[in-house]
Amino acid sequence: MEEIFGHVKKMIAIILGLGVAQLLKNTIKLINHPRSGKAYPLHLAWTFFVFLLIILFWWWEARLHIVKNWTVLSYLFLIAYTTLYYALSVLIFPDEINDYKSYKEYFFSRKKWFFSFLILVFIIDIADTLLKGENYLKSLGNDYILRVSSHILLFLTGIYSYSQKFHYFLVGCLIVYNLVYIFKHYYYI
Repeated sequence: MEEIFGHVKKMIAIILGLGVAQLLKNTIKLINHPRSGKAYPLHLAWTFFVFLLIILFWWWEARLHIVKNWTVLSYLFLIAYTTLYYALSVLIFPDEINDYKSYKEYFFSRKKWFFSFLILVFIIDIADTLLKGENYLKSLGNDYILRVSSHILLFLTGIYSYSQKFHYFLVGCLIVYNLVYIFKHYYYI
């Protein structure tokens, strides 16, 4: 089983690495080519949030070693789930925004897709957590259910809100909450 787990880890690492590369490449492009698009702080905050989610997911998946029986379906599930993180990276920070005047316009025109993918990630996370076993789910306690349900509700609100103030507040709260969650539950593996 260790050989299969190693293969799963490699595939997850490749896909997540592509997502991180997408975020970093396009963030650095703002510095290297400032005329190609003016940075929009809210967009950059959401970019950081996606980066944080990817890093957290990578850390969570280290716990896949507790999965005893791997099947093709569990492998395909994990690859599909991981691919959603790459899709989030491309949605929040595409290579080009030529059809838009600014990153602000881009973000607000694509936010329904962005938040819908975030909702999907959090729903599928429940299945991913169950893949690691009932004991693992129990070890997360009520904080896990609170985190997943609150994030889904907040993302639904994000779909319908066009208020910049709300979105700054939302992303700020989510970043702080997830950093606290990380250090509370995952400081050690």
